[in-house]
Amino acid sequence: MNILMAVPKYNLSKKKDYNYSIPLGLAYILATMKKAGYSVECFNLNHYDGKVEELLNCKLNKKRYDIVCSGGNSLIYPVIKIICDTVNRHVSHPKMIIGGPIITSEPKLMFDLLKPYVAVIGEGEKTIVELIKAIKLNKHLDKIDGIIFKNSKNEICATKPRDQIKNIGLITFPDLEGIEFCKKIGNSHCNDSWINQVFDYPKTYSILGSRGCPFNCTFCWHDVRYRARSIGNIIKELSFAIEKYDINNIEIYDDCFSANKERLYLFCKKIKKLSKKFKRELKWSCQLLVNTVDKDMLKIMKDAGCNNISYGFESYSSIVLKSMRKPITPQQIDKVLNETLEGGIAIQGNFIFGDIAETKETARETLSYWKKNSQTRQISLGFVQPYPGSELYKYCLRKRIIKDKMDYIQNYMGPDSRFNMTAKMSNKEVEELSVALLDYFRRYFKFITPVYMKKMIPRSRIYEIKIKCPFCNKETVYSNCFVENKFTYGFHIICRQCNMRSVLVGPIKKIAYKNYTITRKLRNSYIHLRKQFKKKTI
Repeated sequence: MNILMAVPKYNLSKKKDYNYSIPLGLAYILATMKKAGYSVECFNLNHYDGKVEELLNCKLNKKRYDIVCSGGNSLIYPVIKIICDTVNRHVSHPKMIIGGPIITSEPKLMFDLLKPYVAVIGEGEKTIVELIKAIKLNKHLDKIDGIIFKNSKNEICATKPRDQIKNIGLITFPDLEGIEFCKKIGNSHCNDSWINQVFDYPKTYSILGSRGCPFNCTFCWHDVRYRARSIGNIIKELSFAIEKYDINNIEIYDDCFSANKERLYLFCKKIKKLSKKFKRELKWSCQLLVNTVDKDMLKIMKDAGCNNISYGFESYSSIVLKSMRKPITPQQIDKVLNETLEGGIAIQGNFIFGDIAETKETARETLSYWKKNSQTRQISLGFVQPYPGSELYKYCLRKRIIKDKMDYIQNYMGPDSRFNMTAKMSNKEVEELSVALLDYFRRYFKFITPVYMKKMIPRSRIYEIKIKCPFCNKETVYSNCFVENKFTYGFHIICRQCNMRSVLVGPIKKIAYKNYTITRKLRNSYIHLRKQFKKKTI
């Protein structure tokens, strides 16, 4: 059988784009299919210019495929819909298989919308092998656990849930080569993300050391219980990645890398040995639980090469934190924020407003904390989103805040959407809060312009940029920065001296930020219109 895996475009653009998060889920499935002996090609749509439909049709015209696989989360529904529709309409009639959170969070709804031949619910490594074998031998699908399909009566049927994989360390390492990882890192730039800025020429490798989460926050959704790989297994994969791809930077995808302190300490010990073995500087970033961090941990992590930590702060109100089921306190947030920066590690974090328990008073409490000192400028401000499958999503359905699931997923999902999910705030008050967040960001965040910027290659968009940090007043030169437009650019930049984050802006962007309340409203309107347009063009 000939199988094609289509990696969706993640940034909703007709242009090729290498700045996206590695789709490890698809890379794991790709590796599993190849290990089972199937002939699989991967087509990473991100790396090609053109519309999704045109690119995929061109691929399907060149060779006959029996099966096409793809998947992702609900945020890229428009692209996955185009992939499914294109495959279903093609004259060769390959069988479409879809997986990932987009299916698992809303199986029957998404199956009905996307109309694949079959969809995989939950972890797919075991399922995909059984499924392809059944299709190859023309067997009935009802004996395969963890799928949804149409039976001979044209009825949508979901089989019983598949047991989760107990030992995830036994799963074949993700096939990043298959999804053109070399092409991605070969086109990486210093300013692609806050993770990449530690090196001028980053070669960032993403790795998943666990699956699931031991907690159940209302705004989050995960369908699997927490299971962790052994540190030895993780180091084995990283050793392979260094030899294969010459990596220097590691992005750990785990939701809570500090769930087990001894495991974290062992990783720090092993990664230092790995750095010495390959005689290179290895930097890494991760996500930690606020209530597990202390000064000793941060010191050990810093010594082992950790340069960035992401925290789930969410709110500075104990009332809202309790409502979100976050097992942390405002005092712990303040402590970990200051200790992390004092320890020389950069921070990424968010305060997300609009929870069910949010009031004018709780919002004011968080905003007051945010504006009182410069340390908190490392925390972004935004609104909580009701992602499919989450408790917040289910609450919105019960309260008819989301009246039509299909319409919501198709047209209103994403960080620029606003829903009043609060129990005690009016629509007007939520809108006023939205304006206040924009105003606070404009007034208190650090916006800077370069000391200089010059092209590294004639007629290119690659620049060398020198900045003066507004926090420590030291100057740093960043090479290999991609700038689309010299006048309208804007991106976050982390000082390599003090690890504080500011926003580097061009002259037009600087004017826009000075009038941020007005320009953000215009931008939101533009984004909404552009989304509608892009659904027709991607």
